[in-house]
Amino acid sequence: MIKAFVSLPLALLCFAVPLAAQDTTGPGVHITLTYDPGVRPAVVVLPVPGANGDSIAAILRRDLDYGDRVNVIIIPDSMAAAIRGGLDSTGTASTMNYGVFKTLGALAVVQARNTERGLHVALHDVLHRQVIDVNEFALPQDVASRGWRLAVHRVSDEVERWITGVRGIAATRIAYVRDHAIHVVDSDGADDITIPMVGEGLSPAWSPDASSIAYATFGENSRIVVYDLRTGQSRAFGGRRNTNVSAPTFSPDGSAIVYAVAGENGADLYSAPVAGGPAQRLTVGGGTDNSTPSFSPDGHRIAFTSGRAGPPEIYIMDADGTNVSMFTAYGFSTQNYRSNPDWSPDGLTIAYQAYVPDGSGVFQIFTMSLRDQTPHQLTSDAQNEDPAWAPDARHLVFSSTRGGNKQLWVIDVQSGRVRQLTHGASMSRLGAWSPRLAP
Repeated sequence: MIKAFVSLPLALLCFAVPLAAQDTTGPGVHITLTYDPGVRPAVVVLPVPGANGDSIAAILRRDLDYGDRVNVIIIPDSMAAAIRGGLDSTGTASTMNYGVFKTLGALAVVQARNTERGLHVALHDVLHRQVIDVNEFALPQDVASRGWRLAVHRVSDEVERWITGVRGIAATRIAYVRDHAIHVVDSDGADDITIPMVGEGLSPAWSPDASSIAYATFGENSRIVVYDLRTGQSRAFGGRRNTNVSAPTFSPDGSAIVYAVAGENGADLYSAPVAGGPAQRLTVGGGTDNSTPSFSPDGHRIAFTSGRAGPPEIYIMDADGTNVSMFTAYGFSTQNYRSNPDWSPDGLTIAYQAYVPDGSGVFQIFTMSLRDQTPHQLTSDAQNEDPAWAPDARHLVFSSTRGGNKQLWVIDVQSGRVRQLTHGASMSRLGAWSPRLAP
């Protein structure tokens, strides 16, 4: 994050260009920011006046910062007060002095104000001294609700799209396991809740429309449970005598769940219709373990962990269980352990955990492109496990002991920037990132 603390005379904060002409786009025309590819544009989010304005501004700044596509400039309190003084009681400025923000190095300014219907947001292009996008977003009346924060996150995602052309991922949630319960937390780490459980849960997975979470129970009568977030209803399937089920994952069209069934002769993958019906066996382990399935985005292939050739490796097969091939076919050693694959939403990369070659037996997070199959190590501090992609195919959530006990962290795979998502005395693990949440 860039912090700009610039001492400017109050006179410079007078506004100079009318804000009234906010619709700068004609039919079929869209004005965008101009900046070099690969450069993160610097953005100022102005103070938001009125009730809950400080909370709204803080969420917008944090969401844009966590998206890792822009640099959010934090202005000093003295300047913020001066800018606030230049706005009327509704948060509208008669004119805007773009020179002030150009001095700060900003390419864009986000200006928001409360209205009777929600939040009015304008995006200013500093270099061209004009408003290039404007919209009014509905917000729930209950500011203490999770829905209100989610609505503000959606505003952040749209503003990020205005600036960069790519919609953000603030309006997403992460399911994970703590104390054998399934938790759900916002992408910024706020509003952590526990969903009602049927037994003790492991390995949560989101349905493609984010309306349900599947998880596995363990112990006697182990089974797969699907919890409907809209109705609060749960239903279970997949339990078999003297077996344990684990690692459910939805097919991209939401019609099936693939999961592992472990018994006396190893573990194999099965596919069961979500609507009900008999399960189809996909692998024949022959005494080895086949587990942790992950679909390709088109639903045609499945990545999974198998020990059929010795140490655990990542394999890929067709969705019906045919045409199996080893994916992590590099650096063969008896010390190899590569597992828990997650296929990126853009279909280009698989993330997984692997022992590093120093013999320490500590997992680190790797990614490997399906194009060149060259491994890239993303982490090195402490133990890092169970990567799961965000819907932007740029961020991963994973569990790590780098802060002491095991918690969830988020990494931007392009910059390597890492932030902590969960905190507490109890371990947090097995994170699963939701799709973007629709209104």
